[in-house]
Amino acid sequence: MTIEFVFRIAGMVIFAILGARLGTQAAEFLNLDVQSRAFVFGLAGSLFGLIMTPWFTIRPVRALYKSINEMPIDRILMTGTGAMLGLTLALLAAYPLSLLPTPLGTIAPPAVSVIAAYLGMSIFSARSREISDTLLARFSKSPLQSAIQSNRKLILDTSVLIDGRIVDVAETGFIGGILVVPRFVLNELHRVADSSDMLRRNRGRRGLALLKELQQSEAIQMSFTDEDFEEIAEVDYKLIALAQKTGGVLVTNDFNLNQVADTQGVSVLNINNLANAVRPMYIPDETFPIRIIQEGKDQNQGVGYLDDGTMIVVENGKTHMDRTIIVRVTKLINKPTGRMIFAIPDSQNPRPPTPTPTS
Repeated sequence: MTIEFVFRIAGMVIFAILGARLGTQAAEFLNLDVQSRAFVFGLAGSLFGLIMTPWFTIRPVRALYKSINEMPIDRILMTGTGAMLGLTLALLAAYPLSLLPTPLGTIAPPAVSVIAAYLGMSIFSARSREISDTLLARFSKSPLQSAIQSNRKLILDTSVLIDGRIVDVAETGFIGGILVVPRFVLNELHRVADSSDMLRRNRGRRGLALLKELQQSEAIQMSFTDEDFEEIAEVDYKLIALAQKTGGVLVTNDFNLNQVADTQGVSVLNINNLANAVRPMYIPDETFPIRIIQEGKDQNQGVGYLDDGTMIVVENGKTHMDRTIIVRVTKLINKPTGRMIFAIPDSQNPRPPTPTPTS
């Protein structure tokens, strides 16, 4: 027996009694048959209570609980602050308003209190991020800053779950916050895992496995949200709408989603940007060993890769195919999609030194 069913039965009984009493009074006033009118009004009241009771009891409470549960901590604090400020201003105005002629002197103080509290909540909630950022910038050493930082919501998309690097990054503690996985992202992962295409199926299963790893990690705070936007078909746009509604940060490695989110004013953490930032830095004329594994696009070019996936394009490297040589950096290109290094074989030290065997 669910709590909603209990409330429906209670509402049916209460409104049946109220309906019967209303029918009795109406019949006496109109000089009609009391019993029949009481029965009809009681039946109408019971049907009304059975159908409508959850709509003004349980469901508003559930919606309020869901809204508060998904609201960022900074917005909750700012909303409460706005309500208190509005009520304080209304309290200061209550005495002058009570001196107005009747009935304005009686109605105005409570009406102004309700309006002021609502306006304070609305304004502070809508501008919560700007207000909290301003306060934190003014009092940068406040304990509130670390509290907000640790409770920010990091909304994960499908690509970052399939990629998997988020697990290692989150376990290091460099991205403080709660990892949030929407149900529609989880559903998309299941669809990919059930795909008839073997590559997509493997990617989907990898994402589900990594998601389970995130759940089991004691060093990571993680939660799911059932918030959905039925009117939006694309998952990417649902993620942006969710980030806008909750004030969360979108975590992705999808370049296109990153660009769209930026235009919508949504904060984005791009795993590819993080990977580029922590890759080893090479400057022109610096040398390092690389194995040439394939031909380049241009004539006589060879291509190799560092351990982190950085592409190394070696001019005149085709002649060193399937060999490890020392190359000298000539140019670096950094893009949002990755990093590319151009180099030439080092004429002074074309091959890495061979280790001397020890006896």
